[in-house]
Amino acid sequence: MKLIVISNRLPVTVEYKNGKYSFEESMGGLVSGISAYLSSMNTSSLNKSQYYWIGWPGIAVQDKDQEYLRNKMKPLNLSPVFIEEKTMDRFYNGFCNKTLWPLFHSFHIYTTYDNDMWENYKLVNSKFCEVVLDNIDENDIIWIHDYHLMLLPKLLRDRKPDLKIGFFLHIPFPHFETFRLLPSVWSKEILNGLLGSDMIGFHTYDYTKYFFGCVSRILGLDNNLGEIQTSERIIKADTFPMGIDYQGFENLSKSTDVINEIKTLRNKFQKQKIILSIDRLDYTKGILNRLQGFQLFLEQNPEWKGKVILLAVVVPSRIGVDKYSQMKEEIDEIIGTTNGTYGTDSWMPVIYQYKYCNLKELSALYNISDIALITPLRDGMNLIAKEYLVSKTDDTGVLILSEMAGAAKELIETLMINPNHIEDIAASIKTALEMQENEQIKINKILKGRLKSNTVVNWADNFIISLMYIKSKQTFFNRKLFDVTIKNKFMKDFRKARKKIIFLDYDGTLVPFSDEPKKAEPDPELLNLLDKLTLVSGVYLVLISGREKNFMEEWFWKIRTSLIAEHGVWVRKRGKNWKLLKRVDNKWKNKLKPVLLKYTDLLPGSFIEEKSYSLTWHYRKADAFHANIVTNDLIDNLYNLTANMDIQVLQGSKVIEIKSANINKGTAILDFQPEKNYDFVLSIGDDRTDEDMFKVLSEKAYTIKVGISKSFARFNLFNYSDVRNLIKEMTDEK
Repeated sequence: MKLIVISNRLPVTVEYKNGKYSFEESMGGLVSGISAYLSSMNTSSLNKSQYYWIGWPGIAVQDKDQEYLRNKMKPLNLSPVFIEEKTMDRFYNGFCNKTLWPLFHSFHIYTTYDNDMWENYKLVNSKFCEVVLDNIDENDIIWIHDYHLMLLPKLLRDRKPDLKIGFFLHIPFPHFETFRLLPSVWSKEILNGLLGSDMIGFHTYDYTKYFFGCVSRILGLDNNLGEIQTSERIIKADTFPMGIDYQGFENLSKSTDVINEIKTLRNKFQKQKIILSIDRLDYTKGILNRLQGFQLFLEQNPEWKGKVILLAVVVPSRIGVDKYSQMKEEIDEIIGTTNGTYGTDSWMPVIYQYKYCNLKELSALYNISDIALITPLRDGMNLIAKEYLVSKTDDTGVLILSEMAGAAKELIETLMINPNHIEDIAASIKTALEMQENEQIKINKILKGRLKSNTVVNWADNFIISLMYIKSKQTFFNRKLFDVTIKNKFMKDFRKARKKIIFLDYDGTLVPFSDEPKKAEPDPELLNLLDKLTLVSGVYLVLISGREKNFMEEWFWKIRTSLIAEHGVWVRKRGKNWKLLKRVDNKWKNKLKPVLLKYTDLLPGSFIEEKSYSLTWHYRKADAFHANIVTNDLIDNLYNLTANMDIQVLQGSKVIEIKSANINKGTAILDFQPEKNYDFVLSIGDDRTDEDMFKVLSEKAYTIKVGISKSFARFNLFNYSDVRNLIKEMTDEK
């Protein structure tokens, strides 16, 4: 078993100079974090010694050189995905960074909606899929990273359904109101792409919550304690705040090279207080805001003139993109203005560096800085904040952190600011400069203790352990799947039996759910299939439903079948008239119907279906988010109102049913004495009302739940199509 890490970029970047290929270490928090985890795997709790990393090598490679590079990377456990330059540009600089990046960071005014970019996004995901399939075994763990590859989980799942697939998003997941700005075809395909995973991870609870909201409102899939139930399997989404290589950064700060660099920098800046600002050139990082905040601080606090500097390090990013070029010009301008206005011959308030920093340079900068000013307008996590704290070996220093950073959820003791409020930034700089050293140490020890217990190794281990857990849960349900072995025994028992009774639920079992119950009419194929089933020797068919008896009568009167309506209130045995199975009181409807009418007014798209002895409140057409709030309130209200009544409140698939507690599908099928009069019993249903049917039948009966969820049924089928296919096999003459 191998761990297969998949990301847009490999941990090395291929360079081609003077007719030769060379490898340079890739930059970025994802690469450094995952690399640290892979290095630690031999000592991790999972003890996986094998891994492979799949990603783009950083340049377009000619066909004639691709095999050479594959072979050169193989000993490094790397597998490149080769992509043409134009395709990569439309994918990476296009859809990824002109559509997904701004939208997911809530900069929707910068978002581009270009169908050609979308097509290239799909193309690159499919190219990744092919390379992954060439490099994996069935038992491998697939771990896909970030927004570049959100379609990949489903592409892999469609080809190999049993794979263990995890996905982690390292940027924010947006609120529904933002995510819905994508064309509906794109948004649905992205969500379905992610749901190809078994485990989906986010940095904060807010991002996880927003994901659930989008899945519910766009795909109509709800979650139960973080588990999303599809017709085929259970998918888990959860929160895993990413840590850093704590020991690695701590050790780096104590290394000889870093200590020497620290001495050099201290001599250069002498006794001035140093505020560190370091980030990639990106509009989400709030660089302009922090520069304006520092400028305002200098204006409001002239006593700090000559005593403090802002060391502004801007790391080049996405060179050639207009928005970033414009932003760099604005940064240059405001720094020039600040230095021109407040600087002197012997003191420049802002020292500006536009360059890449290696880890040793970074560690030295962290160590000499009295304050780290981290002010993203929106950020998935922000590991710089954590790296700064861990690198400060003497536990001094003050972290000023934007409340919009994912890390803010963990580092709550820091000086927290709103990055859009320039006055807030200026005031926090003053507070940080005046904070006593003992107070700094007290706060930082708390923060570092938290970071030490949630390192990047812990983060990765927790994610993969959760992935394995959800796979084991899926395996439990898969053992109940109506597979070939079970089907063969089923068909053998069915054919040899002389007298067989079959109980079939209707909605969700024989037909898909419909927005309006009256539209869920049986199609000619189904009617023909049921008619053929009744002609099989020894078969006695019973159709059982929550629908009214008039509906059942209208559509199935030509078929030689018994009918059960309203979940067991009405029974019409084959060749006989309808009868009440048990006389029940329905006066309660006068009390509860006004309550349902009130909630129908509160939830557009909902409506009441009144039956002779029950009430049904449908909300399939309603907005999912609004429906979740209203239905929870309605159910609580109904439970309170019916506490002393002989009434049952059932929540099904986008429906709430209220009926007598004395009658259910279980009591109805016992009227046919299935265990006494028949040597083969089959019962198939899909929702909670069918559980009453499964419970009353013995272990000898074949009970089948449609859908993958907990049930008293012995077996599971995925959907109504599988039920129809099973009936077809039962009607085939052999």
